[in-house]
Amino acid sequence: MIRVVLPYHLRLLAKTPEEVALEVAPPVTIASTLDALEAAWPPLRGAIRNPQSGARRPLVRFYACRRDLSAGPMETILPDSVLTGEEPLLIVGAIAGG
Repeated sequence: MIRVVLPYHLRLLAKTPEEVALEVAPPVTIASTLDALEAAWPPLRGAIRNPQSGARRPLVRFYACRRDLSAGPMETILPDSVLTGEEPLLIVGAIAGG
């Protein structure tokens, strides 16, 4: 069971709690976790990644085990502590402005 923590604006969009639990078939990557998340909550399609290319949206970041996974490929396998449910995958909306 993969735990995913969502930022407020995505929770509001999809009407989810702050943390959701997902069953993701191995290998558990960022992309496969997002596939499961979007399948469970269709309003999130296109909000986290580009629907055509699958690329991460510019103001969305992924963190796990205090590491920023955002710059890596979407096929990055999540750390063991995320796979066991000990740690969540954090999806964070970056703040921009001046």
